[in-house]
Amino acid sequence: MRKNVYYSKIADIYDRTRWLTEPIAEEVADFILTLVKATPETTFLEPGIGTGLNVLPLVRRGYSVTGIDVSQEMLNQFRHKLPKISRNLKLIHGDASQLPFPDSSFDVVLTVHMLHSVANLRIFLDEIDRVLKPKGFYLNAQWITPPARLEFEQHFRTILSKYQEPQPSQQSRKVINEINIEEYLRNQGYECNYLIAKEWTVSNQVQELLSFYRLRAYGLCWVVPDEAFHLALKEFEVFCHDHYGSLDAELSSQARFEIWAYTAS
Repeated sequence: MRKNVYYSKIADIYDRTRWLTEPIAEEVADFILTLVKATPETTFLEPGIGTGLNVLPLVRRGYSVTGIDVSQEMLNQFRHKLPKISRNLKLIHGDASQLPFPDSSFDVVLTVHMLHSVANLRIFLDEIDRVLKPKGFYLNAQWITPPARLEFEQHFRTILSKYQEPQPSQQSRKVINEINIEEYLRNQGYECNYLIAKEWTVSNQVQELLSFYRLRAYGLCWVVPDEAFHLALKEFEVFCHDHYGSLDAELSSQARFEIWAYTAS
């Protein structure tokens, strides 16, 4: 399933099945604003903006935010969070790996969990460099999956693998993507810093996580046909009963919001 179709199908459940909450996003926004020494005139771009979880606090605080996303349904979810049309927010329905903006348009470009979907990283990074203003910031970020949820996911992947058909080779795509981002941007004149914007505890009951999987809230839930998925999920529910002892068992661990901050020297 193509990513735009997958995200469109889960747009209405996306936020509640992830582990970045709006209060945490507020704290991350504080960190980012301090990092980039933001002024009221600072402009932000997020390719792959989705439901706006990462930048909603910036919009509410009056900063100029532009977002582009391939899923119209995800963008609609973002709009529904705002009581009225915000003049400081511009949302574009389109390919987030292509940046239809003039040179030197933004002070800050933020990408979160999206570089893996870009077909040619060199071209995309050059485009980020092009649309950034002099001395601008490129923030490549991710929210690290809490280890307990990652272990839960790996258990399901093991079961799901029994129902999957062999996949065609992705070698040609990997060759295009195999570049060292930090080295590439350093050669373009950027300085790099690795930062942890926020760490927080995420807790979920096993039955809650199972309910997310029943909703097929994650990409791995779409790699097999419907019938195979439901069979795998039934087997996984039996596994969870045996492995965790109870579906009421609570899984808690630390999540992190990581940022690789690139600034032009």
